[in-house]
Amino acid sequence: MGNRSDRRRAALESLKEGHQRRMEKYRKQYEQRRKFYRLLKENASDILHSENFQKTRHHIQHGTMPVYRHCLDVAKQSIQINKALGLGCSERDLIRGALLHDYFLYDWHDKNRENYQKLHGFYHPGIALKNARKEYHLTRREEDIIKKHMWPLTVVPPLCREAWVVTAADKYCSLLETLKIRKRPGRVRVGVAK
Repeated sequence: MGNRSDRRRAALESLKEGHQRRMEKYRKQYEQRRKFYRLLKENASDILHSENFQKTRHHIQHGTMPVYRHCLDVAKQSIQINKALGLGCSERDLIRGALLHDYFLYDWHDKNRENYQKLHGFYHPGIALKNARKEYHLTRREEDIIKKHMWPLTVVPPLCREAWVVTAADKYCSLLETLKIRKRPGRVRVGVAK
């Protein structure tokens, strides 16, 4: 009889430990999200609250992902890459450049649009930079991020670390969106975007 109660006790302890590990993991994720949103607020509240940036919620980037969400994901991924690799990049430039890298302000899927260009990938960095310059005072790094994020399509490579980081983060996020890969605790789901 004691053997059975020992197994129950061990099973309960194992459940408690698993629960504690999960709670610790969720607590860390929550703290990371809070820190990221604090960084956004400190460095880019003017962008986040602008009327034109809010319009990007209605433009689709890859699959069903809005440009708004894509830019936030690229900013978050850029911060994570910078931290993981210890690159010492300017967080302000990373965040602002990532938020504005796709600031082209039109639905590039709309073939009936007046200025429709089949080569969106080649032209939108210049359009995004022009739009961003109209509304914000950009640093050289922010300009380089916006202008070169589509490298190698832009031919001239990024000139600063921040632009390289955002370029890599954009490629990573675009891949996840295009393949409809959604990271969830304990599993990864894969599908193909239409």
